[in-house]
Amino acid sequence: MTKTPRNLALTVLNGLSHKPFLSSTLLDDIFQQNPQLNERDKAFFNHLVHGVLRWRLRLDWIIEQKSDFPLEKISSTVLNILRLALYQIYFLDRVPQSAAVDEAVQESKAHAPKHVVSFVNGILRRICREKNEIPFPDQKTDPVHYLSTFYAYPSWLVERYIEDWGMKFTEELLSAGNRIPGLTLRTNRLRIDRQGLMEFLEKEGIQAYPTSHTPEGIQVEGLRGKPDEIASFKQGLFQVQDEAAQITSHLLAPQPGEAILDLCAGLGGKTTHLAELTQDKALLLALDISHQRLVSLARTCERLGLQGITSTVADASESLSGLLHAEFDRILLDAPCSGWGVVSRHPDGKWSRNNRDIDRLSQIQGRMLDEAVPLLRSGGRLLYVTCTLLKEENEGVVNAALERHQDLLLLNLRDHAPEWCRDLVDEQGFFRTFPHIHNMDGFFAALFTKE
Repeated sequence: MTKTPRNLALTVLNGLSHKPFLSSTLLDDIFQQNPQLNERDKAFFNHLVHGVLRWRLRLDWIIEQKSDFPLEKISSTVLNILRLALYQIYFLDRVPQSAAVDEAVQESKAHAPKHVVSFVNGILRRICREKNEIPFPDQKTDPVHYLSTFYAYPSWLVERYIEDWGMKFTEELLSAGNRIPGLTLRTNRLRIDRQGLMEFLEKEGIQAYPTSHTPEGIQVEGLRGKPDEIASFKQGLFQVQDEAAQITSHLLAPQPGEAILDLCAGLGGKTTHLAELTQDKALLLALDISHQRLVSLARTCERLGLQGITSTVADASESLSGLLHAEFDRILLDAPCSGWGVVSRHPDGKWSRNNRDIDRLSQIQGRMLDEAVPLLRSGGRLLYVTCTLLKEENEGVVNAALERHQDLLLLNLRDHAPEWCRDLVDEQGFFRTFPHIHNMDGFFAALFTKE
């Protein structure tokens, strides 16, 4: 039987009920296995999967208000059928409510007995009739429960945000994290300037605008399909990278001829940017714990025309001094973190992490800083970066590292960041961006030197 976007979305969501991490390779595999899907189908599929993940807690609340059964009595498959239908009913204006209900009923017939099909039909039709009459927790008497339910975030995170940032700031931050993110590109200025790339993209039918801060950033609209399918990508003229991530490479200010270490290179977005900023004339070593990610980095370097990057598999939290008998002029530690600053891109993170992960991650981040300090030459620069908004993983880790390492000095980025991004440096001298204020991912960075 030919699979529809709704069928495939249900399959993915059912899988996430057991393993709540959504990888991009999983979605790519689904597209390869279902060549009948056109670009519109793929977009609808992505919309359904990410939409249900983004709003899952609110969708479940709505089900609870109108169901005679508690959620735990509903099978995960039927629950996902209901979530998919409700997401379309509440968030997709172009899908008629009747179509969403009918599709859900047909899907339930393939997975459940008749009385469950009747339950699905009945509850969805009731919700359609009473769509605007769903009660939510009281915002004044129970603000955590209200914000958690209405904006669909775990309550433990809401509590932390309120403690760190206050009530109004938290609500705006949660709302921004539910937006569908835009697409930002980083011009490969070794091959083309930003204006030239914008003109190239417009010839490909893509609207392009300069970003608010970075000199090589471009925001695009009207791209159909994946960025890696267009000619300018294949020619190595750009890399997909959010503006906040682009800024962090500038904060390290790498120079040609320097020895530079990227401790957690990942797929190499920041690694390749550091190489471009040094005109590909630095000695740049990229470390990552995943061999597969470094293979992807090598392919990216080939596409972008970069030759100065060497990579090796290593765990940045363990015994690096024994592995690397060298000192570096610049070190980038883009630390593994909870990722709450990029939750709009990875909504599965809402449900794949818990409160205990924050303590565990902050300990890993601290160990990585401990491993990095001996590798930094005197007078060198070390940039600590996360894409989370939690203070425990940010200034908490920074302050603890300063206490452990008396030769480590924190630099005020107001004095060292490029002038065009100093408005993104806070009173403590940290680089910090917020999605609801700066219209980019939420990032944090601290710059150190060694005395």
